[in-house]
Formats: sequence, structure tokens, C-alpha cells
Amino acid sequence: MLPKGRVHAAFWLLLATALVGYHLALIFSGLVPNLVSRPLHMAFILPFILVLGASGPASRISGAIIAMLGVAAALWVALNADRLGDQYGFLEGNFQVAVAVVLLAVTLEAARRAIGWPLPLVAASALLYGLFGQYIPGQFGHSGTPINSFLGTLTIAEGGIWGSLTGVSVGVVSIFVIFGAVLNAGEAGQGVMNVAAAFAGRLRGGAAKVSVISSALFGSISGSASANVASTGAITLPAMTKLGYPKRLAAAVEAVASSGGQIMPPLMGAGAFVMVELTGVPYTAIMAAAVLPAFLYFLAVWVGINAYARRFDLKGVDASDQPASRDVIITSLFFLVPFTVLLWGMFWAQFTPEYAAALAILAGALLLFVNGNLQCKREQVAARFASAVINAARQVSMIAAIILCASIIIGVLSITGLGVKVTSLILEGAGGLLWPSLLLTALACLILGMEVPTTAAYVICVSVAGPALTQLGLEPLQAHLFVFWFALLSTITPPVCGAVFIAAGMIGENWLKVALTAMALGVGLYVIPLGMVANPDMLRLADAPVAALIATVRVALGLTLLSYGLIGARRPVPTVLMVVGGLCVVFSGLYF
Repeated sequence: MLPKGRVHAAFWLLLATALVGYHLALIFSGLVPNLVSRPLHMAFILPFILVLGASGPASRISGAIIAMLGVAAALWVALNADRLGDQYGFLEGNFQVAVAVVLLAVTLEAARRAIGWPLPLVAASALLYGLFGQYIPGQFGHSGTPINSFLGTLTIAEGGIWGSLTGVSVGVVSIFVIFGAVLNAGEAGQGVMNVAAAFAGRLRGGAAKVSVISSALFGSISGSASANVASTGAITLPAMTKLGYPKRLAAAVEAVASSGGQIMPPLMGAGAFVMVELTGVPYTAIMAAAVLPAFLYFLAVWVGINAYARRFDLKGVDASDQPASRDVIITSLFFLVPFTVLLWGMFWAQFTPEYAAALAILAGALLLFVNGNLQCKREQVAARFASAVINAARQVSMIAAIILCASIIIGVLSITGLGVKVTSLILEGAGGLLWPSLLLTALACLILGMEVPTTAAYVICVSVAGPALTQLGLEPLQAHLFVFWFALLSTITPPVCGAVFIAAGMIGENWLKVALTAMALGVGLYVIPLGMVANPDMLRLADAPVAALIATVRVALGLTLLSYGLIGARRPVPTVLMVVGGLCVVFSGLYF
């Protein structure tokens, strides 16, 4: 008989394997009804959020009870999908009302345990508005919806928690998260670090530039600023402090570079896949539109590091600390091979992104059988596969909890018409002018992003502000990328700046000092979205590559002047450079 601890570990390993297997099977199994696949998705993720992620015995017991109720309710929906589809979102009887209440309550609690109070409070407020908004006087009230119809639309139809956003989580986001977990379980992370060190380690400020490159590459796998800081920062932060980098600078470099992972294709923190659903633009087109702005972001960070390197005489990494050429070549294959399969599948074979990612997962899984020394060790292989499925299950569950909760908000906005009313308010408040509307939207994104994860902030903001921006002349993809970038501001902008908090804690520096340095280094995060609006050609790499590159060069020139003026130049030159740089970014696109 297995010891209790081993039984516990084996249970979670089997459940995680089932979760991963279920999402992979959906890719190869053909069409599965949405009211089957999406409730099963929820049933799989609840134990990982409510039980495995519990902080203590009491939390674990209550979590197990809540998870059982949620799993039972979700399975009931999946088993009765055909009958529920004929009800057109109208609940029949007290039992169905109880199931609906359980589903909504469990969704809110799962999100609270996953990411804290703010997003569930917004969702709960939306539910209260949907239930009682008819009693609000004036234009922000609504005509009222029968409770059986309101709750039913959210829980037994595809207008709430089983809506299109959850479909994105089930069909696409989960697959790419599994892909990232498989790569991270093997040598891919070390390969990223080795390639970055070989390419930039010996340059002036080389340790910081290694952080930038490794975070850009790692971010394309993880899509998470926090995960980036925790993983690459564990290597780059000690390397920078060892070479005499000021602590505030080392932490700021890591926070800013890691934040870029959420704007770097292919993952973009799951934002790219949500964008596909909300805009109807193909995934490959979104990748093409996002890649040049992401390049500009890292260019601005690179220029800022050069300026700091001159100020503090920062040296490169010693040759003795550089990885051997053999190690660079071999370990780089652990991420190059799966990425090649992914890109081949999407761009050459014309497979769907999720199908291509599934093939890349299989390629990455095969590479788990060997290590950097090209050896196959049974215990190591078993540990890698266990790590891959457990981490995949945890990350899929985290994102799913966020998306399910955000889906409640989107459902209420649609049912009550509140989104249209907020859009009208933005248009009225900005006087019908584009740039004031952009500033109002940016402020809303920053405030909301301080409280909820980037993807959720983006979904909520674009649902209410996106229509206003498109009415004022922006292309839908332009508006969505603008909102998405500004939803990311809170990773480095006080008072709530997650990536800065983590990096500052890892290195033992005052977080506010780190944040101020990070804002200077990450100036592109504030400016590039405005450049997208003023230079729309920058987003047309797939359709008009020459015009896109010309627009990118214009913005790159402005960013270079702005970044160097902000960090490296001596007074009064900084003001001149920043003004000229800002004019290049914004006005060159409007007049040339």
C-alpha cells in the first residue's frame, strides 16, 4: 500500500494528466458541443484552484466542498446539453435555478482564490446590476430581465460563463499553456538563457541585455510577467549584482524586460487568442500586427540600458562565465525545434494555431526524454513529465478561473446594454474627439489593470471602450491593441506594479525606487500605443510590409531620442530630445 503522501501526489498527477489529455483530445476529436466541452473544462480546473491551491486545512476542506458542488453542477450541464439547448437560456424549475446560482457562486469564489478580490467584486457588482438595475433611475438603469432568463443566459446558454471567451480558454489558450509548460519542464529555459548570453553577454551592460533577450524569448513561451521575473530573474539578477549593477537598475531591467512577454507573440499572456474571438481577425494576422510594436518596446529598453551602461560604466559578462558553444547549440534546440514545428504548422501547413501547437507539444514532449548532455535518465524523464502536467494544470486552471469570471461581466454587459451606455458616456466625455477618448481609455485601463490581471482588464476595458474608439475612426485591431497595451501598464506603474514588486523582493531593494527606474526604461509601454494610433501602417506588416517598416523606423527614431533623453543625456539636452522624440512618434505618422 502506498504511503499517504505518495497517494496524494499520485492523485493530483493523474488528475493533471487527465486535464492535459482532455484538452489535447479536443483538438484531435473533431466538433464537441460547446455546452459539453466548456462545462467539462470548468469541472477539470476547479479542484486545482479550490483544493490544491488552498492555503491551509480549513481552506482546503471548504474548497473541496465548493469544488464538489461546482463539478457536479458543471457535469450536470454537460450531461443535459441537448435538453438545455432547447430551453434557449430560460431556466425551468427551482432545481435549475439552484444549479445556476451554484455555478455563478463557484465561479466567483474560484476567481477570488486564484487572484484575489477585485475581479470577483466587479463581477458580483455586474450581477447585482443585472438583477436590480431596473430600479436605477436615469440612463444607467435598464428595463429589467426575468430572473429565470437572466440567470439562464449566463449559465445554460452561451451568453455568460459558457460564452466565446471560455471557448477561447478551452480550445486555444489551454493548448498554448500546455505547450509552455512542456518546454519549461525540459532544457528550453536554459537554452533561452544560453542563447541570450552568447549573443549579448560580452556587450557593454551585457548582463542587463541578457535579461532583455532571455525575457523576450521566455515571454514568448510563458506569456506572464510574474513567471518571467521569477524564472529568468533567478539567474539574471544575481549576475547583474555580481557585476556591480545598482540594485534598483537590475530589478527594473528584469521587471521591464519580463513585462514585454505579454506583448511578445505568440502567447501575449493569452491576449492574442481572446483578441481573435473579439475582433474576428485571424490569429496569424494578430501576430503579424503585434510583432513590430513588441520589437520597438525591446528596442527602447535596449537604448535605455545603453544609456545606463555609460552612466554607471557597466561591463559585460566575463568570458569565463559565458556558456560553451556546444551548450548553446544543443540547449537551443530544445526550444528551436518545438517553435519550428509550431511556426511550420501555422504558416506553411496552414493548420489552425491550436492544431499546430498540439503538434509542437508532441515535439517538446519527445525532447523531455533527453537532457543537455544528450543523456536519457529514467528518474529525470519521469520528473520532467510530472512537472509538465502539474504546472500545465495549475496554469490552465488559473487562466480559466479568470476568464470564467470575466465572462460573467461580459454577459451582463450584453444582456443589460450597459456596455453601449458606457461607450456613449466616453464619447460624450471626450467631446466626440479621438485623442481625449484615447486618454480616458488609457486611464481606465491603468486603473483597472492595477486590480485585475492584464487579460481580464483588457477584456473589460475593450468591451466598453472599444466600440467608442472604432466609432471615432480606429480599426478594430488598432483599438484592441491600444487597450491591451495600456492594460499592461500596471506591471511597472505605481501604486500597484506586480512585476516590480517581485523583482524588488528578489533583490532586496525599495520597490518605489525600482518602479521609477522601470518607468524610465519602459517608456515604450506608454508611448508605443499612441504610435500605433498615429502610425496605423505599423500594424500592417502582413498586408503592406514596406509601409509597416517605414512607420516602424519613424517610431523607432522617436523612441530612441525619447529614451536616451530621459536616461542618458545631460541637461538641458534631455528636454529637447524628449520633445523631438515625442513628435517623431506621434506627429510624423499624422503628417507624413
